[in-house]
Amino acid sequence: MPDYGHPLRFGSFITPAAGSPQRPVELAVLSEELGYDLATFQDHPYQPSFLDTWTLMSYAAARTERIQLAGNVLNLPLRPPAVLAKSVASLDLLSGGRVALGLGAGGFWDAIEAYGGTRLTPGEAVDALAEAITVIRGVWDTSDRSVLAVDGAHHRVHGAKRGPAPAHDVPIWLGALKPRMLRLIGRAADGWLPSMPYLKPGDLERGMRVIDEAAREAGRDPAEVVRLLNIAPDTAADELVRLAVEDGVSTFIVMGDDEGGLRRFAGLFGEVRERVGEARASSGVRERSRVRRASALAKRRPGIGYDDLPPELAERAVEPGDPAYARYLSGYLRGGAPGLVLRPRTVAEVQAAVAVAREHRELPLGVLSAGHGISGRSLNHGGLVIDVSALDTVEVLDPDTGRVRLGPGARWADVARTLAPYGLAISSGDYGVGGLATAGGVGWFARSHGLTIDHLTAVELVLADGRVVRTSADQEPDLFWGVRGAGANFGIATSFELTAARVGTIAFAQLAFDASDTAAFLEGWGREIEAADRSVTGQVVLGARRGGQRVAQAMLVVDSDNPDTIIERLQPIADVAPLLQQQIALATYDEVMSLFSSDQPQQGRGEPHSHSGLADHLSPGLAAEVAELLDAGTSYFFSIRAVGGAVADVPSGATAYAGRSAAFSLSGFGTGPAFDEAWERLVPHLSGSYLSFETGTGQQWLERAFPPAHLARLRDLKRRYDPTGLFRDNFFIDPAADAVEGPAA
Repeated sequence: MPDYGHPLRFGSFITPAAGSPQRPVELAVLSEELGYDLATFQDHPYQPSFLDTWTLMSYAAARTERIQLAGNVLNLPLRPPAVLAKSVASLDLLSGGRVALGLGAGGFWDAIEAYGGTRLTPGEAVDALAEAITVIRGVWDTSDRSVLAVDGAHHRVHGAKRGPAPAHDVPIWLGALKPRMLRLIGRAADGWLPSMPYLKPGDLERGMRVIDEAAREAGRDPAEVVRLLNIAPDTAADELVRLAVEDGVSTFIVMGDDEGGLRRFAGLFGEVRERVGEARASSGVRERSRVRRASALAKRRPGIGYDDLPPELAERAVEPGDPAYARYLSGYLRGGAPGLVLRPRTVAEVQAAVAVAREHRELPLGVLSAGHGISGRSLNHGGLVIDVSALDTVEVLDPDTGRVRLGPGARWADVARTLAPYGLAISSGDYGVGGLATAGGVGWFARSHGLTIDHLTAVELVLADGRVVRTSADQEPDLFWGVRGAGANFGIATSFELTAARVGTIAFAQLAFDASDTAAFLEGWGREIEAADRSVTGQVVLGARRGGQRVAQAMLVVDSDNPDTIIERLQPIADVAPLLQQQIALATYDEVMSLFSSDQPQQGRGEPHSHSGLADHLSPGLAAEVAELLDAGTSYFFSIRAVGGAVADVPSGATAYAGRSAAFSLSGFGTGPAFDEAWERLVPHLSGSYLSFETGTGQQWLERAFPPAHLARLRDLKRRYDPTGLFRDNFFIDPAADAVEGPAA
């Protein structure tokens, strides 16, 4: 039989004995410490001396960090497949993608029937297992937006909602010996998991042959099926090497609960890997961590070196034909269809991903942290995407000074929850850290504590040439200047250090105004917000009229827990126009953030059309233009956020973000040329632009966001740190463009 080139893996096979309930958990922990790749557990639910295997796996997952976990094998007749699918997906999400699904059709039918299961003939058991696989994969397939319906003879679901999807593409391994089961493995499973003591001479080779033939008949590459084997603890290295290079077995799971046996077997790992590697090198067998289906291979895009990825990226890479690809079809508002997604988990893997991007320089390159950006430039069509969401650290380094470290993939709601017990908070956006912390960050404390970037003390980046640099006021200070406002141009941020502010209980106010006289309302709103105490920050949203009336929805935070102070500071704002509705609640910052965060999959599929601007004041001329734009129906959503205050305390030249004189950040959504034309009538009243809310691209938008001296300095930085323009898909500062003379102020 062939060597399929799968990476060698080693596992333990643990008895879930209830007599010493911590013992199987400790054996799983020991397996991880000894370098095992996999810990598996017997599953005999009807056995009174055994723990429930799924509960044990969940407990073991919480006690371990790296090792993969699986049943060996789970008893399907006593585990409804739809519920099992959700259990697997849940544990996979909670454990960070460390679950495999080992399944068995059932064998001890008297015991199964005694426990409430239905006795099946061998043929019926195979049919039931095939139906169960369809149900399980259907529950996991959240890319299919239809309801799930499987009308099997043994397992039925009608109109079930799909999800959640697991954290990774969970493999389904079947324990089987008979030809009909083996053919099912070839058609539909991801692995064969027999036990050596039950195999007669020739069974292994015959089983491999049946699986391979069934796979080919189903249009699959036989290498899509991983070959695992439960073996005795005294199996010698020579036999393991022979099984790998001659029979195609790649995962060896040692049976037994003896700690000494686990240690002795672990001592063989290095020798077996080395000898198998030498044999593969001499025979020309190339190791491949994943084998994709023919249907997936057919969706590959020309010009991308899918088979040349470094091993540390290949296993988690996502291609258009992969189950995980659906995540990358949608951002918050904008759709995408990248040709390849790389998902690094460490700084070294980000460096490797950037090296892949350099090799594909002609393709678009997106960098994704959470995908919440209005412009949606983190996704693309046909190019590369580097998804850094796995770098999601939220670490309090010093509670006394408020120093924290955040990964680019962290979400602001999680940051707020982590900081809340320390009485700390960072003014931020609603979703992901990475994009916001390099662009600006207009949050709920902008007027009292400034922008998110104003709290940055250091940023670690992977540059276009692959170097890792730490930039701060003392290290690479010029780069630190550019990262705070135009960071997407200079590299991929892998961590941020910030100083959080002291924040206790706050007030969150929701006010609805009759803004039918829109221009007058906007003038009054602007006047009172600018006059308000700095502890007041917020935004107002306007849209179309309904029945002649326009309602303005306002949300405000007051950084105070004193009811009298809160009312005093909000009352002048509440008097701007007739109030239609009001609600004020005392809350912690993390509670406020939870109102705006969501764990639901992003659904954006189109091309959003949004423009952004900064205004020093809501002048009568600007208010009139905004009112006309809204009355004309060219914008269906218009937001005005308060800045000023602490934001304006920072000199304009201190960061690449230049709009320090502005008291307001405006953004509008619209469609078609009419919206563009209407927005241009606002431009003479604006003093800049905030690119996080801008979908326009090109030179004019850069010139609106960055004054000439800032843009000159940014182009110089681009020539120094990314001279070839590798990072060019998010408001590209062209290093070859003519510079404007003069330093930033």
